[in-house]
Amino acid sequence: MKVTQEKLPASQIGLEIEITPESTQQTYEQVIRNLAKTVNIPGFRKGKVPRQILLQQLGNARIKATALEELIQNGIEKAVEQESIEAIGQPRLRSSFDDLINNYEPGKPLVFTAAVDVKPEVNIAQYTGLEAKAEEIKHDSNRVDEVLEKERQQMATLIPVEGRAAQIGDVAVVDFRGVIAKAEDADPEAEPEPIPGGEASDFQVELEEDKFIPGFVSGMMGMNPGETREVSAQFPDPYVNEELAGKPAIFTITLKELKEKELPELDDDFAQEVSDFDTLEALRASLDERYQKEAEDKTKANKQEALVTELVKHVEVDLPATMIDQEIDTMLTQTAIKLSQQGLDVRKLFTEDIIPQLRERSRDEAIERLKRSVALQEVSKRESISLTPAEIEARVTELLEQYADEEIDEDRLRSVVENEMLTEKIMDWLLEHSTVELVPEGSLSNEEEATETTEPETEAETPESTTESGV
Repeated sequence: MKVTQEKLPASQIGLEIEITPESTQQTYEQVIRNLAKTVNIPGFRKGKVPRQILLQQLGNARIKATALEELIQNGIEKAVEQESIEAIGQPRLRSSFDDLINNYEPGKPLVFTAAVDVKPEVNIAQYTGLEAKAEEIKHDSNRVDEVLEKERQQMATLIPVEGRAAQIGDVAVVDFRGVIAKAEDADPEAEPEPIPGGEASDFQVELEEDKFIPGFVSGMMGMNPGETREVSAQFPDPYVNEELAGKPAIFTITLKELKEKELPELDDDFAQEVSDFDTLEALRASLDERYQKEAEDKTKANKQEALVTELVKHVEVDLPATMIDQEIDTMLTQTAIKLSQQGLDVRKLFTEDIIPQLRERSRDEAIERLKRSVALQEVSKRESISLTPAEIEARVTELLEQYADEEIDEDRLRSVVENEMLTEKIMDWLLEHSTVELVPEGSLSNEEEATETTEPETEAETPESTTESGV
């Protein structure tokens, strides 16, 4: 079999394959024999149909098409093996199948063309001495106080209030009913429109401004138990219920009970109640250490992200369709799993009509993810960065012990661990051989926003080039 290779775009190899006359004849004859054994033709037993009758009944085009399918499939498989091509995905026939049927003559050479995807060649112009900026996340010591105060609030005891009116910080038990406020030009005789779900009895609400829609809590200030009052409020925009977003409302509120929080003392007893520590000082130190570590991890993640973003700018790679499709598949599968874990019916969200749109919307992100992945793999290859089996096994064993009560696929776990550890090792190498300037938190995002708002419009923009992208 003669095979001629040709380099094609998108990391494809084109193959011109010439099947020998002997093979085209043998395959054709074998197809006829197989059909004679399986086809039912009235008046003849299976396997006893005369050749000429079989050809008349089935038609030469059908037999040739069946033979061609086998010749093409076997031809491509043998060509890939003969040329030692590391193909990925399914090969594609480039020749017209109809033309092949018309030109195919058993006993004569058959020439057709196909294409196979292969791993892309990665060209990195630079991967050392990179320069990037990343936001530094600093631990705010006030966070420990905020966390402890939140715990105190959750452990508070509610004490009935007597002899005073409602104030911020109280907990109120109310009955309420809400309606949409009438427009100025509305019919004064018309009944106000009730708010869907805007009615409740014995509803407990913390009198904090952020606990309800704007105006509701502030309108209750000064109320006394047993009092009923009409309070004006307004739904924020945006709002979960889009039909209510931005609309003014009137709530009729009856205050039934008023309570205040009695907070526990912030002492060693409190620490023992909310944690495994014996003293408040130890609890504070543990929280401080945890949040300090969290800030350092976020800073490192920012540095890694900035560095990979810079690295990709120096990468040239012609990604094959197979890799892009596989990455899109992975992304959609991950999304489906997350939605399913949230209790959503994935089958209703991923319909036959919507999946093609989702795939198209995911394409750019899939390409970006692949560029990052192949760039890191290329750095690993060039610098011989690898893991030892002992390193992988140690981490796998640690995780298995940590999650001993759960069913875990060890092979899957090992694969994930190896990928994560190798990526971390590559990133550490890049950080050692590059410069990442740390800047205050929020400064880079502010720069991006400023750039977007001051970017001039160009005359070259067209309605087609500025269409909204999907989410």
